[in-house]
Amino acid sequence: MEQKEVESFVAKIQQQRDELLLKIHLAKADAKDEWVEAEKKWGILKAKTPKVAQAGGESIKEVGAAVKLVGAEILRSYERIKKVLEK
Repeated sequence: MEQKEVESFVAKIQQQRDELLLKIHLAKADAKDEWVEAEKKWGILKAKTPKVAQAGGESIKEVGAAVKLVGAEILRSYERIKKVLEK
């Protein structure tokens, strides 16, 4: 290889490296943002869970439905985080 070819080759590697570092950084930021939102929902879920045991009749159905809804949202968030981290 000539000097120019070597420099061009190294420059190409450097460019790919820089692009990957940026994507990794952005993916980590996305995962962190998703985690923060999931943690807020986790707090809501933990607050509602004891109310299910205390509730009676119609209210137990309402609280139980809310717990299921929030729980499903948390699980979807966790799946999105896992996908980002697996990339």
